[in-house]
Amino acid sequence: MPGDADDVAHLLAELGYPCSTREAAERIHAVDADRQQVLLLARRDGARCGLVGLHFLYYVPLGALICRITALVVATEARGSGLGRQLLEEAYRRARGADCVRLELTTALHRTEAHAFYRACGFAESSLRFTRALGGA
Repeated sequence: MPGDADDVAHLLAELGYPCSTREAAERIHAVDADRQQVLLLARRDGARCGLVGLHFLYYVPLGALICRITALVVATEARGSGLGRQLLEEAYRRARGADCVRLELTTALHRTEAHAFYRACGFAESSLRFTRALGGA
């Protein structure tokens, strides 16, 4: 996957998180070095068309393993093709395979189309997330 840094950078930019190819390569390396994370790049006819990032973690309140989708993007030209659902199904399959009790994701408040998509894919709103920047990113 390190050779896919340019494609990952392009897709992250579409998601609203622009980065250079070098930065994408560093992110891929960080995920590859962490046994609790997976980054999947989808291609159709050799062209990049989507990605999903997964993080498997022990969740203290539930006393169990959960899977958090940390990134999900479908390239503009591939939207409406069913790829988003396929990526979510693959995330679901991997989470079940890892004995996770929950598959979750967060999404920006302004992404109302994404919210409708997630609801249509069986996700439900369950919490409100607050963040506090610590510098850097």
